[in-house]
This record gives sequence, structure tokens and C-alpha cells, in this order.
Amino acid sequence: MITAKDIHKSYGDLHVLKGINVQVEQGEIVSVVGASGAGKTTLLQILGTLDRADKGRLFIDNQAIHDMSASKLSAFRNKSIGFIFQFHHLLPEFTALENICIPAYIAGKGRKESEARAHMLLERLGIAARHGHKPAELSGGEQQRVAVARAIMNDPAVVFADEPSGNLDSANAAKLHELFFQLRAELKQTFVIVTHNEELASMADRMLTMVDGRFEDQAVGMAGKFSST
Repeated sequence: MITAKDIHKSYGDLHVLKGINVQVEQGEIVSVVGASGAGKTTLLQILGTLDRADKGRLFIDNQAIHDMSASKLSAFRNKSIGFIFQFHHLLPEFTALENICIPAYIAGKGRKESEARAHMLLERLGIAARHGHKPAELSGGEQQRVAVARAIMNDPAVVFADEPSGNLDSANAAKLHELFFQLRAELKQTFVIVTHNEELASMADRMLTMVDGRFEDQAVGMAGKFSST
């Protein structure tokens, strides 16, 4: 699903990523851990096409991302990639249902089709009764579930999550972690998750540790096999 080769990224004189190589298989859940400043979020932004590498090649779902124009990349991102962030980034003036539908509307899908899928996802995530509520009327856990539904609205090939449970209490964090694995089992989603949550990281098929802009070692998760990049 993802192949990144010799990825480098600098900001001024700061060399953040120093030749990252990584491959993620379809349906795999990979966690990325490491100390603050190791380059985890920068890597996630590049793999998620929100930023471009200074050097290296990136392939997602057999598409050469590094060769795409800005317009083609934007269309690819909307169709094939979902994002979940620590802070939900829900639009406060819209209901849960409307927030979830936004990616479908951007993709040019009709209202009836979009709302039908959004209702299905709300039901699947256990918050169907909250479809008409605005973010301020939802709990933190409910807001994050709306964000998850929005991320998978267009049935993306891969979902990138940056500290997805970092703003949740332990009970809601545990529920969110379980949800990722349920979605993988049912919808075959691929997940790349940056996290400081040791429990979530250890549940992944593979746990990759970043140190100073590189993967220093790779630990075996519940269903993973050891490999090195």
C-alpha cells in the first residue's frame, strides 16, 4: 500500500528526515513511536501527501506520489487518504452528519448518497443518535468518532492518524484503539498511526521507532513479522 524510499526533509539548516525507507502492506496497522523531535509528524505529513520530501520516492496504492502535480495530488488525497488528528478539526457550525459528509461533497458526490453513507458510519461507530448535534454538543470521545467517520467517508486506501487518542481520557482512548482494529477487520483499511500511547503502539502489527530522523529499530507487534529498513 505504501512504499517510501530514501525520504529526506529539511527545514532550513535542520535536517529532520535522513533517508527513511518503509513499506506498509494493505490492511496493515503500523505504529510510529519515538521522542518528541524525532521526525514522526514530519514523516506522517509526507506519507500523507500534506508535505513533499526534498528527496526520495513515495508510492501509495501503486501511484507515484512524488511525480504528481499539485492538482492531481489534491484529487488523489481526497479519494485515497483519510486523516485523524489529535484535535478533531470539526467545523463548529455544522452537525456531526454534515462534518462527515464534507469529503464526499468535495469529491463531487450527491447529497443523498453522501448522507446515506454518513448515517451508516454513524451507526457503525455507535453515535447515530448524535447525527444532528454540533461539535460543542458532543463529548470528546464522540467528536473523535465523528472525525474517524469523516476520515473514512470516501473509503480511502489508507488512514493516517497523528496522536489520535492524545486528547482523550483512558476509557475513550481504549475504545478508539479497539475501533481501529474493528475497521481494519471489516473495511480492510490500512492505518499508519503516530502515537505516544504505548498500549496502542504495541497493539499494531508493527511498531517502528524513530530516532533522530531515522528508523533505528522495529519491534514486533501482535501479528507482525520482524523486518528492518
